[in-house]
Amino acid sequence: MSGKLYIVPTPVGNLGDMTPRAVEVLRSADLILAEDTRTSAVVMRHFGISTPMQSHHKFNEHGTSGGIIARLEAGETVALISDAGTPAISDPGFLLVRECREHSITVETLPGATAFVPALVNSGLPCDRFFFEGFLPPKKGRATRLAELAALPVTFVIYESPLRLARTLSDLAEVCGDERQASVSREISKIHDTTHWGTLAELASFFAQNPPKGEIVIVVGGCRAEKTQHKNKYKE
Repeated sequence: MSGKLYIVPTPVGNLGDMTPRAVEVLRSADLILAEDTRTSAVVMRHFGISTPMQSHHKFNEHGTSGGIIARLEAGETVALISDAGTPAISDPGFLLVRECREHSITVETLPGATAFVPALVNSGLPCDRFFFEGFLPPKKGRATRLAELAALPVTFVIYESPLRLARTLSDLAEVCGDERQASVSREISKIHDTTHWGTLAELASFFAQNPPKGEIVIVVGGCRAEKTQHKNKYKE
C-alpha cells in the first residue's frame, strides 16, 4: 500500500502561526523534504521535531523525485515544506505533487500560512477577484509581462526582493500609470511588519529613498476601463 505525501505550510515569520496539525504531521512523518535544511532546522528545534530531513529544492528536485516516489510507494509518509509559507506557491512542490498524481499516490495539502493572502487583504484593494503573479522575470520577457499585468481588470500580486523593489515600482508606474493605487507589505507577521499604501509613483519615490529589508509583497489595483460618455438623444 502506498504512503502519503503531505504538503505542510510553515510560518512566513511569526512561529506562533504554525498550526498544531502541521506539527503533528511533521513529527509523525518518516521523512521531511525541506527547501533548505539549515533554515528549517530552526523551526524543527522550536517545535521539538526530530524527523529526518532531506534537501528538496528547485536545483535538485528533478533528480530526487524518483527516489522519493519509491519511498512513498513503499508505504512511507513524506512531508514537504519550504523555507516559509506553502510549498508550490513560488516555491518547489508542483513537480513532486504531479509525480505523485501520475503514480496514484495520495497527496494531502494542509491549510496554512502564505504571504500573499494577508498582503492582499491588508492592501484595501478589491480582493473578490485577483491575479497572483509571483516573481516577475528578471530580464527576458519582463516588459511583456508587465504590460500584460497592467491591462488586467483585477487586483494583482507580485513577490519581489528588497533590492529590486524600487526598480519594479518604477516600472509598474510607467506601464500602469503614476496614479494607479498599490500597496507594499514587508516582513509579514514579523516584528517589523509594515504596509505602505499610495500611488505607484508615491511608492516608487518612497522606496527609492528608503531601501527596505525583508520579504516584499506588492499589490496593485486593476485597470479601470474608461467610462464611455453616452449622449442623450432626447436632450437638445
